Amino acid sequence: MKDDTTSHRLPWWRVGMVWLVLAGPALVVVAGIATTVIAVGGADTALQAQRTEAAKAPAVHVRNHGAAR
Repeated sequence: MKDDTTSHRLPWWRVGMVWLVLAGPALVVVAGIATTVIAVGGADTALQAQRTEAAKAPAVHVRNHGAAR
């Protein structure tokens, strides 16, 4: 007697649940790559220019004022 469960088996790529399980991690990888591309390619030059000592002066003043108390 032939077993009906083995005669109607589908290949793994035709099972919908497999694609549902694989879609989550694949989406996370794509989102991570997109975020990296945006972060590297879209770096704001104005933020880099503010890293001078003059831009840090107010923070240093406040830090020293708080330490003097």
